[in-house]
Amino acid sequence: MINLNATHKLFGKQPLNDDGQFAITKRSEWLYQQPVLNINPLSGWHGNLVILQRRNCVLLVHDATRFSLVLPALTKADFAELNDRFVDALMNTLLECGAEEAQMSAAHNHLRPLQVDTRCNRSEQGTLNQMKFEIECSLSHNEANIADVTGYRVGAWLADTPRTVKGRGYLWPQKAMLELLTELSTQDSAGTVSNEGADLP
Repeated sequence: MINLNATHKLFGKQPLNDDGQFAITKRSEWLYQQPVLNINPLSGWHGNLVILQRRNCVLLVHDATRFSLVLPALTKADFAELNDRFVDALMNTLLECGAEEAQMSAAHNHLRPLQVDTRCNRSEQGTLNQMKFEIECSLSHNEANIADVTGYRVGAWLADTPRTVKGRGYLWPQKAMLELLTELSTQDSAGTVSNEGADLP
């Protein structure tokens, strides 16, 4: 699974079962068919539901790299398909960031269904609040409508902004995420991805 720590505002908006997971749909069925990973460095996200120009928008940030995703102007149906929307946002934002084929393949290999809870960290919440402020400033400056905004480009723009992380100094999200995917790609090539239930030599 890919763990998503959601604010109570976002958690309450999502149609989850008792295990904090979304119902399987035709779009997300393939995610549930992927082998279980003992360790998944692509897991660990924080998310918040924000209102921008009276539209529901979800902001997501990867804990380890502070890589950002923006899902603008969501409808009720979009929340039911948040697994698919997450995959779409991540892969297309990576493309906007100039990810290479090997990095895209590594990201795809580590995609799994979302597992949602409300255990949020103040540091990541601070990044989410900063992201919201930056988007609001950009919309105002450019006189843009959030319904017309491409979330992939906004996410890539935010990922190209340095973030202050306590104990780690400044972190450049785009660079950190691409480096992580390069490392995962190398592990995939070497056959060192740890799958739960894999055959032992």
